[in-house]
Amino acid sequence: MRRQQSMEKRIQLIRETLANLYPTVVVPLRHESPFSLLVAVILSAQCTDERVNGVTPLLFSLAPNVQSMANLPIATLEETIRSCGLFRAKARAIQRCAQIIAEHYGGNVPKTMEELEQLPGVGHKTASVMVSQCFNGYAFPVDTHIRRLANRWGLVHSQNVAAVERRLKALFPKEEWHDLHIRMIRFGRQYCPARGHRKEICPICKYIGA
Repeated sequence: MRRQQSMEKRIQLIRETLANLYPTVVVPLRHESPFSLLVAVILSAQCTDERVNGVTPLLFSLAPNVQSMANLPIATLEETIRSCGLFRAKARAIQRCAQIIAEHYGGNVPKTMEELEQLPGVGHKTASVMVSQCFNGYAFPVDTHIRRLANRWGLVHSQNVAAVERRLKALFPKEEWHDLHIRMIRFGRQYCPARGHRKEICPICKYIGA
């Protein structure tokens, strides 16, 4: 009973602190449509959001919709996204995604996890981002920041992404998953980094003994 009460207090502290620090939740990757977000998320693999946000305006001026992206010369696509890293693989994935969406989904990004995960370059995390941020579904994308924080805060004791996702979904109401995962990412970058973490000034760790 004492352990359960302690976990409940810990969760409440986390929820309240994050909500107070980040009352307004904004999707960090700029986008104007489900397809533009899908492209941005693919580009964000091993790349910062800032870099992606700097690349996508030019990319979408060249190919503003699914069909034009499907037809964009691969060399042009590669050169435009070169600074995002892994640009050849990402270019192939983006173009093939556009072609499949144009041919099989009428130009509309599919809305289910199952369909999204079948697209080139789209894994479980990317599909979860799309469902959560574009389609108002219940998903909890887990990146390296969230995995680190969940373990550091004693919410889970596993480096397995699937295990972390299951545990967080069990601990927090599904209505909070969308905002919570964005708040955790922002907190991890600002206050709770992997290196140089200072527990004594961290707004959460200093209270929960992490």
